[in-house]
Amino acid sequence: MRKMEFTMSRPNLVKAGDRVEITEGKLPSSYYYTIEPAVAMSGNYTTIERLKSKSGVVKEIGETNRGYFVIAEFDEEEC
Repeated sequence: MRKMEFTMSRPNLVKAGDRVEITEGKLPSSYYYTIEPAVAMSGNYTTIERLKSKSGVVKEIGETNRGYFVIAEFDEEEC
C-alpha cells in the first residue's frame, strides 16, 4: 500500500473511507495527480515515483494553518 498527500482548498469535499479516482498530469520532468472531480491535487513526483494505481481510498482528512489535506492510500500490487 502506498500513501500520498493531496492539498484540498475547501473542507467536506471527500471523507475518510471514500473511494476516489485519480487522474495523472504530466509536466516536462515530473507527474502530478488530481482526485476527481478536481477535489484535491498532489505535489510533483519524479518518473520513478509515478503512481501505478488510478483509484484509492481516503484514509485521513486534516487541516493546517495553510489549508486542508487528504491522505489517500493506493494498492499498487493490483496493477
